[in-house]
Amino acid sequence: MTLLITGFSAVISTWIWYTNEKARKLKTGKLCLTFWSASLMWLVDAVAEYLKVGTAYFQPNVQDMLNDTFLGLSVIALTLVVWIIVIVIKDPEEIFKFK
Repeated sequence: MTLLITGFSAVISTWIWYTNEKARKLKTGKLCLTFWSASLMWLVDAVAEYLKVGTAYFQPNVQDMLNDTFLGLSVIALTLVVWIIVIVIKDPEEIFKFK
C-alpha cells in the first residue's frame, strides 16, 4: 500500500508540475522528487520482501495493509509539511516580503 499511495502521489504531483506554470514557481519539482524517491524506496523494499517470502507477499493480512496505509498517508503528510516549510522559507511569491 505504501508503494501504491506514494506512486499515485508522485504521478499526481508530477502532472500538476508539468501542466501548471505557477506550480513550478511554487517548487513542486521538489515535491515530485520526494514522492518519486519514496516510491523507488518502497519498490526496492517490495522486491526484497518478495525475494524473501515468495508468493506469500501477495497475500497480506488486513492488519499489515492497514499499517501500510497509515504509513503511506503519514509520509504524504510529512512530505507536504516539509514542502510548505520550503515554500515559506523561499517565499517565491514574495508574500512575506517586508517593505
